[in-house]
Amino acid sequence: MDLKSSAFQKGADIPRKYTCDGTDLSPPLTWESPPSGSKSFALIVDDPDAPVGTWVHWVLYDLPQETKELSEGVPASDTLPNGAKQGVNDFRKIGYGGPCPPPGPAHRYFFKLYALDTQMNLKPRATKQRLVDAMKGHILAEAELIGRYKR
Repeated sequence: MDLKSSAFQKGADIPRKYTCDGTDLSPPLTWESPPSGSKSFALIVDDPDAPVGTWVHWVLYDLPQETKELSEGVPASDTLPNGAKQGVNDFRKIGYGGPCPPPGPAHRYFFKLYALDTQMNLKPRATKQRLVDAMKGHILAEAELIGRYKR
C-alpha cells in the first residue's frame, strides 16, 4: 500500500497552507493497492519531535473500504458524510490540526494509514490510544508519508 499527497513529496516540507501558520487545511491524500480483505482504513497523523513527546494531529477511522483518497480540507466534524469518524487530537479538537511547532529545527509529521480487516466501531471523538488499542490484531497493511515543517 502506498500513501501520497499532491501537496508535498515524501520527506519534503509541508506547505504553509496546511499548518497553523496558514489556513490549517488537511492536505489531500491518496492511496492505492490496499490488501484484499480490507474492510476499512484508519489514519493517524503525529509529530514525534514535539517537545512534550509525540503530539497527535489527526485521528480518523472507519473510512469505508472503497475510499482511496481524502480531499483537501476534510471538515472538522465528528462523522463525515461517508460514515468515517474523527477522533480528538492533542489540540483537544476534532479532526485535523496542522503542524504548529515551536521555532527551531524542522519537525517530522508522520501520516500513517492502516488497512484493517474490520470496522473499528468506536464512537466519534476517540483518542489515538483508543484507536491503536482497537486496531490490535486487525492491521492488514500500513503506509506512511512523512512531511516536515519548521517555523
